[in-house]
Amino acid sequence: MTTNLSFAGMHDELRAASLEKLPSLRIAVLRNVTIEPIEAHLRYVAHKDGFNAEVAFGRFDNIVQDATDPGSAVWQAQADIVLVFASVETLSQQLASRFTALAPQDTAGEVERVSAFVDATLQGLRRHTAATVLWHGFETPLDPALGIYDSQIDHGQLGVIRQLNARLKEKLRRAGNAYFVDLDLCVARLGANAFFDRRYWHLGRAPYSLAALELIAAEDFKFVRALTGATKKCLVLDCDGVLWGGTIGEDGVDGIALSQHHPGSCHQELQETVLSLHHRGVILALCSKNNEEDVRQVFREHPGMVLREHHISAARINWADKATNLKSLAAELNIGLNSMVFVDDSEFEVELVRAALPDVEVIHLPAARAVEFKHILAAPGWFDALTVSEADRERGEMYRAEAERRRLLAEQPDLAGYLASLDLKVDVQAVDERSLARVAQLTQRTNQFNLTAKRYSEDDIRSLVGSSNCRALTVQVSDRFGNYGLTGAAILKFNAGNCEIDTLLLSCRVIGRGIEDVLLSACLKVARQRSIQRVRARRVKTAKNGLVANFYAERGFTVERDEDQETAYWMDLDEVERDWPAHILSVKMDGLLGERQ
Repeated sequence: MTTNLSFAGMHDELRAASLEKLPSLRIAVLRNVTIEPIEAHLRYVAHKDGFNAEVAFGRFDNIVQDATDPGSAVWQAQADIVLVFASVETLSQQLASRFTALAPQDTAGEVERVSAFVDATLQGLRRHTAATVLWHGFETPLDPALGIYDSQIDHGQLGVIRQLNARLKEKLRRAGNAYFVDLDLCVARLGANAFFDRRYWHLGRAPYSLAALELIAAEDFKFVRALTGATKKCLVLDCDGVLWGGTIGEDGVDGIALSQHHPGSCHQELQETVLSLHHRGVILALCSKNNEEDVRQVFREHPGMVLREHHISAARINWADKATNLKSLAAELNIGLNSMVFVDDSEFEVELVRAALPDVEVIHLPAARAVEFKHILAAPGWFDALTVSEADRERGEMYRAEAERRRLLAEQPDLAGYLASLDLKVDVQAVDERSLARVAQLTQRTNQFNLTAKRYSEDDIRSLVGSSNCRALTVQVSDRFGNYGLTGAAILKFNAGNCEIDTLLLSCRVIGRGIEDVLLSACLKVARQRSIQRVRARRVKTAKNGLVANFYAERGFTVERDEDQETAYWMDLDEVERDWPAHILSVKMDGLLGERQ
């Protein structure tokens, strides 16, 4: 992802924006290489993603010391994100430069020493912070010590570095909220000659070119977006010039370019990429200036089509302007415009949407770069997530069922009649190993109905569930049209006779159906089971959760503290017995509280 901005241009753009109005993101960098020039790139990418980044660097080649010393400059920064750059060339000259001279036992000893270094660093970090750790992996040698023979065996230099990376990944998983950043992928995307700057490596132990630092910062922020709920949910595609070459209205079904051979192969390859996103849970929609029946005919009849109608959750195929159509799609799908990525081959359409709908991320696929379409779509990582759950794979079907519900709503004389006709069923359960990934994902992605906007990793949820002072609940919903899936979660924390609702969230798919009252009722019932007298709750204000501004007040909670960014509430449990709306056909709480039908 290339910005073509000089450092001066970056700083000018950052100064021009009101950075103080953006939420702060504190980044600490631990390193055994010179990496300071990455600060400009980190701050720039952060600004584009809506953050004001503050970057603090640890002392050169003092990674363990900075990780373990609470008085270091890094910990004074109170980091949200910790980046670790640990080069093998600095960690172990034996493995990096003298590999052929090592006996097997010496190699094993060096591997253990590097592994111990990783352990000491992670243990030091976790003693002082719960911040997200992004550890940049050990790079595969470009010129392996044993030449072409190295690739033929498992115990050569290449194999040892891969072993170190495998151990690193496992240690990061165990540390919790810690992730492996694959630098080999970054090298492959840019090319080794452009990625490394050996001149500055020898002059100042600065191994990476400016282009490499830009790419690394972009890769790091794929993780930040996933952790802060800023990833996108919906890919909106133009048809002519994108899904196929040519114009269906002029060329006809048989005349468009779409096959396994060039130029049609470029579009078929793009469709394969789009289908992969669909199976990862990305909502697919169409926004095309065309006759609708022409487009439908291509989907149904063209032998080169990879995508089919059942993959598409919503479509606007007409002659209206695309900004209007995108707003209509967002309303139909019940998602924010900032959850959408719009793809078009027309520079006019792209610029129109950018100007009219700045919240929509836009990707331009010019015809002259058709062979790059797949890469252009994938490179920004707008849909990257830290987990992929079974619910993700079913999301397309869920949105198609939602279209059926909307048709029913249009036929009903009032909302109450519509809700009653759905035959809603709700199942509240305790979080278990099967639901950990989905609950973590909900905390990372849910923005509109999210009272505290706390973001948790899968390991965080596992740790909370394992605590005797915590209870985590899930909500699964179905109706006569199908299953919404696991669409809500709550996390309760208990302390000294009090219960705090740490997290209460719902997917936008079930907002307004009374599911929120079932979930709150379950929370209060769990608290009563533990003889809790008072429940406390908070609503933390974000740019996206205005929907829940009065949620607790409307349900009988008393305001304890009201500040600019946070309102705190309390409720005495002997005062209120909450239940759920009458239109909900059944509620199950098997294994949690019993069952009421």
